[in-house]
Amino acid sequence: MVYKKVKAALIVAGLAFCATGAVSASQGMTGASGAMLSHTCAGCHGTDGASVGPASPTIAGLSRDYFIEVMLGFASGDVPSTIMDRIALGYSEEEIEAMADFFVKKPFVPAKQEFDQSLVDLGASLHDRHCERCHADGGTFADDDAGVLAGQWSPYLRWTLADYRAEYREGPARMHREMREMLEREGEKSLEALISYYASQQ
Repeated sequence: MVYKKVKAALIVAGLAFCATGAVSASQGMTGASGAMLSHTCAGCHGTDGASVGPASPTIAGLSRDYFIEVMLGFASGDVPSTIMDRIALGYSEEEIEAMADFFVKKPFVPAKQEFDQSLVDLGASLHDRHCERCHADGGTFADDDAGVLAGQWSPYLRWTLADYRAEYREGPARMHREMREMLEREGEKSLEALISYYASQQ
């Protein structure tokens, strides 16, 4: 695959550099830095992790622990995916940590997208009631190690919520309980309201 060829080229470049001097502690065993490895992510997740959408999330500004946990989950198969399981297997744990160190320093760039303004207030209320405890500050806070929701692409959020709802993707028991309660009280529009609320934060 293309990403493997790119990664191989970056690793060779890193090893060449390594031969000329010491490699910094922020670089993996291959000698490829997080910045170098990040180029293998740009095709789907955008330059410096700022996704241009719509199916791939922005990964810039995520917490270090969350990034590492999800990538290792992809590699082990604990986190289901369409392609990320195969991609994650191509990296060592040291390389994943190096990428996490790189992306955590990059600013999260909210997606510029349309949304249903009429659902935003309901979505804000539902977030406060069902999501805020784990996704703080309206879903913008990265350091709760639960990912960033606000500003992500709506199609990505829609598909991800569908996976959690179908229990195709495992989540905390509390999250599944809150989603069930929300759907029982508010119906299908509750999910679109949440998505509109997150999309409105640009």
